[in-house]
Amino acid sequence: MALCFSNPSRSYDGTRHGVWFWGYDNTREITFFVEDRVLKNFDSALGSDEAGVLACFDRHRNEVLKVAMTLYAEGRQTVYMLH
Repeated sequence: MALCFSNPSRSYDGTRHGVWFWGYDNTREITFFVEDRVLKNFDSALGSDEAGVLACFDRHRNEVLKVAMTLYAEGRQTVYMLH
């Protein structure tokens, strides 16, 4: 597995209530989405506003990326939902 997260970009999705982020396997871009309710597992005081959700994602980025890597290792797809 050559999955890496060299792009620190992330994007809040208020409609789906979560954060999109991207990883790369060589030249292939892999899209991930983590629901804000999953982020609440890391931070129970998480608010529902964009700034709060993105700040929580940033604080717990390493833990979220570990979950993303585990999902990716289980079966390669182009979009993964962490829920």
